[in-house]
Amino acid sequence: MDQLRQITTLVRDALGSNVLGIYLYGSSVAGGLRPASDLDVMVIARRSLDQAERQALADGLLKVSGTTDGGRHVELSVAIQSDVRPWRYPPTSDFLYGDWLREEIETEGPPQPEQSPDLCLLLHMTMAGNHPLSGPPPGAVFDPIPLADVIRASIDGIPSLLADLGSDTRNVLLTLARIWTTVATGEIRSKDAAADWALARLRQVHRPVLAHSRELYLTSTYAEEKPWPADLCAQLQPHVDAVLAEISKLDAAVS
Repeated sequence: MDQLRQITTLVRDALGSNVLGIYLYGSSVAGGLRPASDLDVMVIARRSLDQAERQALADGLLKVSGTTDGGRHVELSVAIQSDVRPWRYPPTSDFLYGDWLREEIETEGPPQPEQSPDLCLLLHMTMAGNHPLSGPPPGAVFDPIPLADVIRASIDGIPSLLADLGSDTRNVLLTLARIWTTVATGEIRSKDAAADWALARLRQVHRPVLAHSRELYLTSTYAEEKPWPADLCAQLQPHVDAVLAEISKLDAAVS
């Protein structure tokens, strides 16, 4: 894919010998890309990026991500090897690019390091996907993530996820279903597979909003998504409350 070659070349050019490995993960390697799927890329670096590297990487991603001619949005994370080997929780994300951050990056500058429970999940998926774009297999540059920390990170990410319920509804509901699935089974499934798992376990009254989210995920980009009907909007919070109750019960059982 031309866009993946562009991303790989950009990372090499921006970071040079600082790069230990570049990896594709997520929908691209687990279940297939959907209409709104990002290209998910993990970079493992030798040391924290300096400001020039951050700026070069951000500038390049602003040009490559979400462009015309069929280009997909890119989510790219950088982790420093010494931050994740030996493993400890929570990890630090040295750099995170996603198009939801585009305006902030354009006005405030390139992403800076911050603690990120979510990086735990991304590294776990990177290890499972085992798809190098450059460098050795992921197992050669960072350690497997303990299942207990995968579950912990899933739960720790819920508050920030819920803050986006009104603006990113389908993704929030699908991610909540995936969190429930992960806490229950120890697996991080694709969003549609997680929705299938959750739908089979929800009461009928709580299924329509998740079924709608799943259908949108499989068939529509965000630009093609129409406003949600009022009856479904009224069901959002009861659905969320029901899923959170199930997650809480599972969490309490293992705490």
